[in-house]
Amino acid sequence: MSEMTLSATATAFAASHELKALPFDPAKLDGFSEKLIRSHWENNYGGSVKALNAVKQKLASFLDDANLPAFIYNDLKREHLMRTGSVVLHELYFGNLGGTGQADAALQKALADAFGSFELWEEEFRRMGAGLGGGSGWVVLGYNLHSGLLENYWQWDHLHAPSATLPLLVMDMYEHSYQMDYGAAAPAYVDAFFRNIHWETVSARLEKALKARTIWQAGDVR
Repeated sequence: MSEMTLSATATAFAASHELKALPFDPAKLDGFSEKLIRSHWENNYGGSVKALNAVKQKLASFLDDANLPAFIYNDLKREHLMRTGSVVLHELYFGNLGGTGQADAALQKALADAFGSFELWEEEFRRMGAGLGGGSGWVVLGYNLHSGLLENYWQWDHLHAPSATLPLLVMDMYEHSYQMDYGAAAPAYVDAFFRNIHWETVSARLEKALKARTIWQAGDVR
């Protein structure tokens, strides 16, 4: 590469993503078969990790190709966006599984303050999941660094996410996350998801998000 020589330390183009190990024993979840969890982790999440690395390799190889049309390069950037979203959301999803499904009092209060009651938060989250059943998408409880709000967000795919929002609780609603165990019965999958939430992880994510909000606000110099 001439003027656009890619540095060996250019992490933006490094095809170095690796699968993160499951943080729980997939044979011990309540309502999920080990076969489903392992297939989801290896084939769907693992497939996105491999695809993301391949896309990054292609992007790096095209950097000095002045004859490559911009719209073709942007097709790769769209794929980059999608695969990045898939990898991140899957890692967050598996990261918030493996628990007892019991939120502690402090987190219940935080959600009650934001939604009126913990039960109202859960009702909305479940309703959004039911609405995505049979299709694709994610339901995400997130903390918005810009507004300081805890909200539930609907995401149709891996590409579109609310701006300035840190995901706290992520539920995969693509059929691959439940079809093997539940067929088309998406609400039964949502029930199982709630029984296995690792709320300690959600609490830790919220604590970090609240600290990040302070930094975010301090960065506004005007």
